[in-house]
Amino acid sequence: MDHEFTDQLKGILRTRFGEHAEDVYEKSPMLQYLNIKSRSANRGSKARGSFANFYAIYVLVEDYLAHGFDKEGDYSGYEGARFKDLSLRQRELPFGNRLENHALNHRMNEDFRKYFPQSTFIPILRDVSANRYWINENLLKVTTNSNLYNIASVIIDIIDLYVKTKKHAFNAFIQTCERLRNIDKESANAIEEFILSLLATNVDARVFEIVT
Repeated sequence: MDHEFTDQLKGILRTRFGEHAEDVYEKSPMLQYLNIKSRSANRGSKARGSFANFYAIYVLVEDYLAHGFDKEGDYSGYEGARFKDLSLRQRELPFGNRLENHALNHRMNEDFRKYFPQSTFIPILRDVSANRYWINENLLKVTTNSNLYNIASVIIDIIDLYVKTKKHAFNAFIQTCERLRNIDKESANAIEEFILSLLATNVDARVFEIVT
């Protein structure tokens, strides 16, 4: 599934993995999932944002990197991240202050299974009794051409870029609303041209509704 954000996502992969980028992508359900869920990046609210699921992945991968497990160490022996810490971190991220906890607890895994029902792995592992969480390291390691790649830091880069793109789209929406508020001060031709531009198929759904 290619969309407007796909080339940006794959650009990160090309920078990191060079000629092996496409092969890494094809062998990684996690990267493919991020691509599927980032289709709303350049389109405001035309498609629903994926912050809840993305941030559930993000905070766990961030914790994984903070402990250096992408370089060394036995992640299987790690005690896991505390739910309270993960939840607080999610709320610190852009657009994350009102996120609920469903993605960490089960919704993200269920959504992943919907797209990859044959996958042996789910992204988030959880010890209910201890309230501890892990990212599934099997989904962070990709083997291609006899090379083993850890994509943890790449996941962070992709989600960071997605958030940056969504923030840009949101700011563009605000600017459009500001211009609409004062549109009566412009010439008839300028008004007509501007209104027609807001009826394009890739325009933010909220703007489309306001205009119509």
